[in-house]
Amino acid sequence: MLSRRTFLGSLAALAQPRKPGKYNVLFIAIDDLKPNLGCYGDSLAITPNIDKLAARGLTMTRSYCQQAVCSPTRTSLLLGRRPDTTKIYDLQHHFRGVLPDVVTLPQHFKNNGYVTAGLGKIWHGGLEDGRSYTIPHWVPQSPGEWGSVESATWQSRREAAVIAAGWQTPANEQAAQRKQRKQANRPHVFENPDVADNELPDGKTADQAVRAIAKLKDERFFLMVGFSKPHLPFISPKRYLDMHAKEKFSLAKFRLPPAGSPDFAGHVNGELRTYKGVPESGPIPEPLQLDLIRTYYAAASYTDAQIGKVLDALDKNGLRDTTVVILWGDHGWHLGDHGLWHKHTNFEQATRTPLILSVPGAKTAGRKSAGFTEYVDIFPTLTEVCGLTPSTGMEGISFAPLVDNPDKSWKKAAFSQYPRGSSEHGELMGYSMRADRYRLTLWKKRAGGAEVAAELYDYEKDPDERQNVAGDKTYATALKELRSQFDAGWRGALPR
Repeated sequence: MLSRRTFLGSLAALAQPRKPGKYNVLFIAIDDLKPNLGCYGDSLAITPNIDKLAARGLTMTRSYCQQAVCSPTRTSLLLGRRPDTTKIYDLQHHFRGVLPDVVTLPQHFKNNGYVTAGLGKIWHGGLEDGRSYTIPHWVPQSPGEWGSVESATWQSRREAAVIAAGWQTPANEQAAQRKQRKQANRPHVFENPDVADNELPDGKTADQAVRAIAKLKDERFFLMVGFSKPHLPFISPKRYLDMHAKEKFSLAKFRLPPAGSPDFAGHVNGELRTYKGVPESGPIPEPLQLDLIRTYYAAASYTDAQIGKVLDALDKNGLRDTTVVILWGDHGWHLGDHGLWHKHTNFEQATRTPLILSVPGAKTAGRKSAGFTEYVDIFPTLTEVCGLTPSTGMEGISFAPLVDNPDKSWKKAAFSQYPRGSSEHGELMGYSMRADRYRLTLWKKRAGGAEVAAELYDYEKDPDERQNVAGDKTYATALKELRSQFDAGWRGALPR
């Protein structure tokens, strides 16, 4: 077995006379972060570090995930393939059970000579992918130091357990998750202890990222740093809550399901109800709603501060001009709109995401682009801006041309989907297309594909999705055109 010194020393052996690719990549993933950020125009947000990154990069204002829940959206992004190809629609199954030989985004960079490493939440917990990394994946619970034999062995054992379970989260971990969700054992839905940043997991991850950047500064690296907040429970140090005055917050403008929408378009807030302090059924009390909104913003500010530490480490090590930085939240989040909390829908608030790309020397720094981008586009985009040979099997396209021209005519639509397990129609899949003015969602039986319901929202007249107009005769022509566009699929939406 390699000693820790030998293991870390092996990094130096990876160096080549001429580094591969044009740039390093700092890949920042944030769990459950919607575009409630200063750089997206949210006056309540206190996110100076993300805003600073936006000032150095390109902010995508119409970015969409492929499925609004953690593992499916992360799998889709990291494979550059859509959920119906990955077959990952839940939080249990590993993509290699379906696509055993697929090359992931970090694996592609690893195959091209990069040192690849992941810190914090990159894949969904328990579903890591060892083939993706030069240095084993690290989480705050990892034993030993980053890159140590202890950490490497621990990660190998975790992945071996997943493989043994048929590429599912191991049964003992599933049992532990179920136990945690029981009322007596679950944490409170929000907490704001008076502690240092690095007494909580994301602070530990930021500290580890700072150390990793210092160790990798002489390599060509692809470093993935994943933060877990503002995912539930909304936990952040007290000073971040104090930054957000309670009187500034108000309830969501529209807190009802869209009129005319099928019952299965929404959900019963099941994830939220797994935490203490939340009723197990019935309405969410309005004072609690206000607390949830405020503590969500506080958790986002906490994560923003950790991101600032990581970005500062790039500057300190002289890497800003040689490093591409990409920042994304894995999906949107409902903050009481439609009476919903968390994600798990095809609505705008769940599928629209923050996405910022900073490329050294780009003349468009500080600009915004309204071109439609999807998370399946990130893989080919990073490949192109770093000058690598494209990977095969991509189901998105590089949006690198928007870095040169943010106003360039681009995709006609973005596509998302969400499954529903039990209804009077059986198991369903809701396929959703977001076009310039409209969103069309068609609910189809997963067995046979028969359509059982349609939703159509006109964002020009109804930005809050208050009314499903799919059955309104005045929209018959628009609906017919949108159905034709929907049938052409994502390939039909590509720029010509």
